Amino acid sequence: MNFTEATDYIHEITQTKKISLGLSTMKELLCRLGNPQDSLSFIHIAGTNGKGSTLAFIASVCAAAGYRVGRYNSPSVFSYCEKIQVNGIPISEEDAARLITRVRKSGEEMEGEGLSHPTAFEMETAVSFLYFKEKGCDLVALETGMGGEGDATNVVTTTVCSVIASISMDHMQFLGNTLEEIARVKGGIIKEGRPTVLCGQGETVTEVIKEICMEKHSPLCVSCPGEAKVLETGMEGTVFHYGRFREIKIPLAGKYQIINACTALEVVEILRDLGYDIEENVVYEGMASVKWPGRFEKLLDKPVFVIDGAHNPEAAKRLRDSLELYFTNKRMIYIMGILADKDYRKIVELTAPLAQWIYTVTPENPRALSGEKLSACIDGQAGRIGFKGTVEAKESVSEAVREALVRAGEDGVIVAFGSLSYLGGLSKALKESIHD
Repeated sequence: MNFTEATDYIHEITQTKKISLGLSTMKELLCRLGNPQDSLSFIHIAGTNGKGSTLAFIASVCAAAGYRVGRYNSPSVFSYCEKIQVNGIPISEEDAARLITRVRKSGEEMEGEGLSHPTAFEMETAVSFLYFKEKGCDLVALETGMGGEGDATNVVTTTVCSVIASISMDHMQFLGNTLEEIARVKGGIIKEGRPTVLCGQGETVTEVIKEICMEKHSPLCVSCPGEAKVLETGMEGTVFHYGRFREIKIPLAGKYQIINACTALEVVEILRDLGYDIEENVVYEGMASVKWPGRFEKLLDKPVFVIDGAHNPEAAKRLRDSLELYFTNKRMIYIMGILADKDYRKIVELTAPLAQWIYTVTPENPRALSGEKLSACIDGQAGRIGFKGTVEAKESVSEAVREALVRAGEDGVIVAFGSLSYLGGLSKALKESIHD
């Protein structure tokens, strides 16, 4: 298959093979591929929010220290290949097509023998392991897809450090109906005798992770983002003290990025204790050079145009906090596109009151909530939540972008958020609108 055929095939599998947690299919697939994951060393992260940003900080520091670092995260925002990277360079279209073709052959053989066909995520995870082995990666920063214990990535046994990011209520139909149940599933990535870093958070999650770590004899470190002292913050990033680190600079905007950065710094300290050669100046260099597109990212200055993947209530709360911090008394226009299986009513409740105008769109995703339904949801809650603006459903992302630019003028702030799956198309539509 060429690249177009390969990605079309993955899209077809996404449409036809439903999500199923459990490791038997993944183990069988990898066995047929020679178990490439067994020759790799992983920093494995689970959580509801902040997984990708935390891994981005860790990977950037380790790459700055001279290590070859693979990174696997999903979903991609701007291009399919960005979900599999080595030292920040995405897999080539040729390599992606070649490896998807190889994994497809094994998957079809399994189905022909009466076994379950792998899901798209299982196939892409296998592709990443094959690629990282080919590239001789020293470390792999590995993000779970959704859960933890039964997530396809949890086939790995050579974990160097497990990381648990912020945990909140999401994917309840798969993971559980209480925070405790979800935390227990996420904590399933913790490995016997290997260290764990937990992002400092509420008592319920902390107690569950502590219990799992005790059962698995895993040394636990809990980050303390509340102890970070912010010196400067703005859309260009933040400067802060944390622990023994003075004036750490991060270029990622968003109040919540301090939380992720503190967790990453704790992981880096553990890697140093384990013998990884990461000098202190390299930590500063890596944190300052991190890149993580689509997360409270500014695409335009006049008007300010920000995109963010706030796709659940906790992420929406963090987005609201950042908007209130950076854009006090500014006229805000939203573009919102959300998936139907998310708690979109709560997302609306948390964010809508700050906006003067909201355009709703339908993301290109089989799980998408229609822009019309989202618009009706906002209208229906307006009085209760204090939204005094106007909401309109738009037929296309391009139309929403064009109208938002006109309405914002040079002084307004446009914020596009919700599902990450539509932000790549939105960014393309923005570029086209600017160049028209």
